[in-house]
Amino acid sequence: MQRIACKSVAKDVGNMKILFVCHGNICRSPMAEFIMKDLCKNENYIIESFATSYEEIGNDLYYLAKNVLKKNNIPYKLHKARRITKEDFNSADYVIVMDDNNLFNLKRIVGISSKIYKLNNFIGSNKDIDDPWYTRKFDECFNEIKTACIALKEKIDNKL
Repeated sequence: MQRIACKSVAKDVGNMKILFVCHGNICRSPMAEFIMKDLCKNENYIIESFATSYEEIGNDLYYLAKNVLKKNNIPYKLHKARRITKEDFNSADYVIVMDDNNLFNLKRIVGISSKIYKLNNFIGSNKDIDDPWYTRKFDECFNEIKTACIALKEKIDNKL
């Protein structure tokens, strides 16, 4: 977990917590985590990522996800995939999934909540962010995630 100090929003938001969730927590959600951390490096946010499945638990960020982050100058560090728990969920302000399957699986874990969003909702779309593990379109996935993360940050900033 990375806590980043902030001069601008700490008094208003405190430690806002944003969780990104995908199937295995080795591609999309950690890419979103590191993109958002880069976008919010001057904010006082806690930003983490999780899986809805157990399949990749303990595994690092997938090498092609690392490559696209590196190519786009997004800093990242060692990552260990982990599955979201009710406790993680309950401590969050925003819980953001990548697709309808993630949404379905997350609701099975934590129930229905108004703090769950699909990432593309922040750009006015209900489109899934396709899993690059299967599509192999890591650059396209990165661009979609970054665009939506920028919109998410603007939404949060405008609430202050």
